[in-house]
Amino acid sequence: MKDKKQIERSLITTYKKTIWSKFTKAINEYKLIEDGDKIAVCISGGKDSIVLAKCIQELARHGKNNFEAIFLVMDPGYTENNRQLIIDNATLLGIPIDVFNSPIFDVVSNVDGNPCYLCARMRRGFLYKEAQLRGCNKIALGHHFDDVIETTLMNMLYSGEIKGMMPKLRSKNFDNMELIRPLYKVKEKDIIAFRNFNELTFLQCACKMTERIEQNTIDSKRQEMKQLVAHFRQVNQHIDMNIFRSMHNVNLDTIIGYRQQGNLINFLDLYKKET
Repeated sequence: MKDKKQIERSLITTYKKTIWSKFTKAINEYKLIEDGDKIAVCISGGKDSIVLAKCIQELARHGKNNFEAIFLVMDPGYTENNRQLIIDNATLLGIPIDVFNSPIFDVVSNVDGNPCYLCARMRRGFLYKEAQLRGCNKIALGHHFDDVIETTLMNMLYSGEIKGMMPKLRSKNFDNMELIRPLYKVKEKDIIAFRNFNELTFLQCACKMTERIEQNTIDSKRQEMKQLVAHFRQVNQHIDMNIFRSMHNVNLDTIIGYRQQGNLINFLDLYKKET
């Protein structure tokens, strides 16, 4: 296993093109970080959030924006071993984590079926609350490029709507709070390569409910999307990028209907006005 300095250096050398440059490009293109921000970087203990934390640390040291970052770890009911793994990785990587507890695993254990949606909503609520208590105006999550295109496909195929995952959004329940996704342009395979190159071991999903679901061979919809995207990449290596770009290039002249700020707009409404 490499030491902290070697790991940090690899981020801006070996993985400069695939991780660091794409991270900074998303920061600049979507205006995710501004002077005066205080950002709670939310760390789950998995590979994505840890890479996000190291990128944020590097940006705070050498970036052009004057901002503050804290590194928030929510323990939703981890086993002692899983909690210790997060602490050990943070120590190794020089991430000054702030750990707080929540009862999420106990709550979702009583939910029938797949509790992942409820768990995600509860996690975000607890994170917003704790970040706000610490004087933050933003929380940063480790969602990456693959999460973006998988969500887009999942909404089309299973929800019957064209709906993406935004690089940033305002909280509806917590005043003056925003969520940002700085790894928006970084592909998962490159995060995995960074992990393997530096011989790191991160926490997988530690939810007991998820383990039970997997034992019953019930694949989540997101796992189906991962497999679908993997197939697309075998067919044409540019398909994943085309899915991503499509959400930046929606041609409303060819859309039957869309919602904007809660209002449903049908093409016939505009069609009548034109005639």
